[in-house]
Amino acid sequence: MIVAAHQPNFIPWLGYFDKMRKADLFIIVDHVQMERQSYQNRVRIKTGAGERWITVPVVQESRAERIVDKRIDNSRLGRFRWSRKMFLTLKYAYQSAPHFRDYEPALEEIFSARWDRLSELNLRLILFCRQALGISTPLRISSDMRVQGARSDMVLNMCRAAGADVYLAGHGASREYLDVSAFERAGIRVAWQDFEHPRYRQYPACDRFIPNLSSLDLIFNCGPGSGQVLRGASLRAGAAA
Repeated sequence: MIVAAHQPNFIPWLGYFDKMRKADLFIIVDHVQMERQSYQNRVRIKTGAGERWITVPVVQESRAERIVDKRIDNSRLGRFRWSRKMFLTLKYAYQSAPHFRDYEPALEEIFSARWDRLSELNLRLILFCRQALGISTPLRISSDMRVQGARSDMVLNMCRAAGADVYLAGHGASREYLDVSAFERAGIRVAWQDFEHPRYRQYPACDRFIPNLSSLDLIFNCGPGSGQVLRGASLRAGAAA
């Protein structure tokens, strides 16, 4: 069994879902410390003026807060609450994209709801994106697994609890802290994700392709063909495991 894992990022980029689709099980790691100014509550989108960040406001308490405990700052209510403003930002940015209106009602419903926990909002948006990308990999939530340890030991214990034969790791921080030899001693092979970002026509049009945006950029531009675009990128790059 190939297991992959990642924190519940906010409307993640395509590499996140590439790793999910290549795994037999994907673990949402929500029991670890929340990182400030991270992809857990912000992401880049494309607008007519170029790329920009959109950010979910969060309540800043202890630096030791876990992702699963992180609260959204809903102090500004009414017509101009953050979620309504964010939905309108997405709408104005992508209303010229060929398939925005196909997904607009479902997305507006998500942002119209009141969310108190960041992890719950992020999970709902991850489910939205993975359905649009045609991904059906089973998910587990790490806070339900009661896994002990930190960093490499924690990941190894998650893999053991899930019955992994292979752990599919990304090329980010994992390269710095993952103890590959410990995985090998446990009979678990570490495979490194090989991902080449796909290119497609982006709206609003500009003079260059902008990669590494929220997955919504592909979904709004390519619609039902988004999963094929993502799989095509994976085939060109080669299977990681």
